[in-house]
Amino acid sequence: MLSLWLRNLLYWLVLIVITPLFFFLLLLSAPLPRRARHVFGVSWALSLLWMLEHVIGLKYKVLGAENLPAQPSVICSKHQSGWETLALQKIFPWQVYVAKRELTWIPVFGWGLVLMNPIIINRSDRANANQRLLEQGLERKRHRFWITVFPEGTRTKPGAIGKYKLGAARMAKQFDMPLVPVAHNAGEFWPRNAFLKYPGEITVVVGKPIVPGEELGPEAMMKEAEQWIEARQREIGGVGPFADADEKRKRLAASAAA
Repeated sequence: MLSLWLRNLLYWLVLIVITPLFFFLLLLSAPLPRRARHVFGVSWALSLLWMLEHVIGLKYKVLGAENLPAQPSVICSKHQSGWETLALQKIFPWQVYVAKRELTWIPVFGWGLVLMNPIIINRSDRANANQRLLEQGLERKRHRFWITVFPEGTRTKPGAIGKYKLGAARMAKQFDMPLVPVAHNAGEFWPRNAFLKYPGEITVVVGKPIVPGEELGPEAMMKEAEQWIEARQREIGGVGPFADADEKRKRLAASAAA
């Protein structure tokens, strides 16, 4: 346990040291084109991901990488921890997130977020929200950015299912982009708001893209994505120290029966 604490303290120390450095570089890159300044934000995420893998011992494997479309798409991912916000930057091509306008008001963090080209949502301006979303999304698509959305809106505990909102599917439909479902069990090793991250191997599963069509609207697209994601969650869950108790029992029973 002492070793785990020391490794986590080292991780946090590196995070505290490199974050201002990358933020400063990001500020200096503000006059540069979008994709050029995106390098610094992605490099920060990959640096922390390297620390997690080589210092903490939190590794990962990706199943279904062959399902990644060649064109920019909407990533529809399960959200359990902070890990996926880093790892998706490596698993998928360069991407932007959908963020609430209020996040841009946070000193330092908000400024860096704006420079990373997010799609900003102003929930108080419902009359113009859809038009603004369409304009921003199409502009990001022109720059060949993928768009990452966590459809449940917030992090859920392993084994829990949040309410899947239609935003990701609506964007895929409006922007004529494939919707790519993603399942993972990161929350079993890095719980929500936890100081300690635990060693192990996270499994990420990338599904076949759901392509919008005339007879496939946002509701049907999101239902298909939700069913696929939650089915994969049940398959890969129950392995980490913070796994859902029921998932653990099911996995042990399956191992005993094998």
